[in-house]
Amino acid sequence: MVPISSGTLLGISIFILVVLSYLFFYLSIKKRDKEIEIAKADGARRLYELSILKELGERVGYSLNVEEILKIIKGSLKQFIDYTAVGYVVIVPEKIKVRTYCEEPASEKFLTEMKERMIASLSALTDKNYKDSEIDLKSSGAISSKEKIQTIGSIFNIPLVIGGEVMGVLSVTHTEKGLYREEDMTILYKIVSQASAAVSRLQEVLKTEQSKLNIMVESMGDGVIMVDDEFQIVVANPAVKKIINFRGEKNLNIFDFIDALGGKFDIKGRLEEVVAKKKPFLSQMVVMNEAFYEIGVYPVSHGPLKNADARLGAVVVFHDITRDIELAKVREQFTSMIVHELRSPLDGIKKIIELLVSGHVRASSKDFKEYLGMAYQSSSSLLHLVNDILDLSKLEAGKFEIHKEKSNIKDAVENRIMFYNVSALTRKISLLTYFDENLPESALFDPAAVKQILNNFISNALKYTSEKGKILVSAFVCGSGDDLPQGLLKSRVLSKFAVFPKKDDFKLKGRSLCIVVSDTGIGIPEMSLKDLFHTYKQAKFSPVDKESRGTGLGLVIASGIVEAHEGTIGVVSEEGRGSSFFFTIPLHQG
Repeated sequence: MVPISSGTLLGISIFILVVLSYLFFYLSIKKRDKEIEIAKADGARRLYELSILKELGERVGYSLNVEEILKIIKGSLKQFIDYTAVGYVVIVPEKIKVRTYCEEPASEKFLTEMKERMIASLSALTDKNYKDSEIDLKSSGAISSKEKIQTIGSIFNIPLVIGGEVMGVLSVTHTEKGLYREEDMTILYKIVSQASAAVSRLQEVLKTEQSKLNIMVESMGDGVIMVDDEFQIVVANPAVKKIINFRGEKNLNIFDFIDALGGKFDIKGRLEEVVAKKKPFLSQMVVMNEAFYEIGVYPVSHGPLKNADARLGAVVVFHDITRDIELAKVREQFTSMIVHELRSPLDGIKKIIELLVSGHVRASSKDFKEYLGMAYQSSSSLLHLVNDILDLSKLEAGKFEIHKEKSNIKDAVENRIMFYNVSALTRKISLLTYFDENLPESALFDPAAVKQILNNFISNALKYTSEKGKILVSAFVCGSGDDLPQGLLKSRVLSKFAVFPKKDDFKLKGRSLCIVVSDTGIGIPEMSLKDLFHTYKQAKFSPVDKESRGTGLGLVIASGIVEAHEGTIGVVSEEGRGSSFFFTIPLHQG
């Protein structure tokens, strides 16, 4: 045996070390290359994940459409994974919808098997049997016209869960076996889960907002229904159920409205037209159950960003215009009455002037002065009517003004008593007054406006009181916690009047001047009392003096004057016994 020198041993050691170092370096490079490949694949999956989530955010936006989410995921799968066919099954009202797309040629047998396995997966997840359900099935892509013997080699199903409820299943299939890896399925599960979670959160927000919306819709006076894109009613407020006299336990459907409308309005046809054209429709007057309605049909759509034309359905609004029509009729009658009231004095003035101008009546004669007096009376009546119309216009425009000053209510009442005393004596009617001892020397009010109220009250009392009747104007102070003054209640003059307001009738909020004009006239029918102070309304009963009808504007104007003084106005009456009209003016302290 040849001995090995120490130098040789050193060389061998160095060679082995170099070889080992090279092997270590080579293996490290190989390991690094593998790590890089894994990282690249993982990066590609992450990039796919980010891109599809971005697309979901942009295209779906605030949509709760489950099918839209599945369409987006299905359409972007090719950039990430190979498949022969991809599809989904979703639950929609009263049926299930199945959609498949073939990237590679696939036979009808293959697609049938895929459909059955998707439905079976949905049944297992929801614990429901869909065998007898109506199936809306559509396939697209490279469907083979030749019948091939194809079977599904690789498949995985991903459930779409919204708010804890399975709404659909996404299915990826291939003819090759063992094709899909766990990481491929994991990333798709993650994407679908994130989309589901986002929609679930949105559902919670929308439930809160929808509850607010439902409260608002239910409180609306107008009848409101909303239908989806398949014309199923999803919202119907109590008002619309009342309009069509719906009292059933079952849910409303469009046929309930078709029956209720009875051919007066084609609600189904209008809904289809509005949804298709995306233009609202407003009907003419439609009569239902002795009421008049305008029916508006309005399209409802959504679509932020790319999906701007997405249709959700339509809203139908039943607007009750019965009151508007009645008011239009009343205004027409009122206008006719005003024209008559204007024409009568104008015609009288015209005829008198024609007679005087003709020269048949001498200026020095008694008849001449009498005709001038008649012309003056007619022109005064005309001016009074014009002033009432102007005051009414100011009230309706919110421009009626009063000018308060320190005044004596007793002086204002006595002034009007003196003015009407001649008319009362002519008609043999007693015009009386009562002033309580607690009346203040002065109070803050508009004396001219108060006289205008008294004019109306006293003149009306004269019209509706027969000969030998009585009219009483009383004035006193009363507070919200006080009884009517004892002096008034024990007054001998008040005992002659059967109808007088009670303390609660005044609706006092504090110490106030109370002025009451009472009469022993014919009284007012109860059904007419509610309309006395309303614009364009007039009590439907005849005055004692058939020539003194009036327009009914005075009470409306009086109400506006009292409101401007922050007081109250009212009337109590009994047919055949008399009436008492009253108003109050608050006595502000300081």
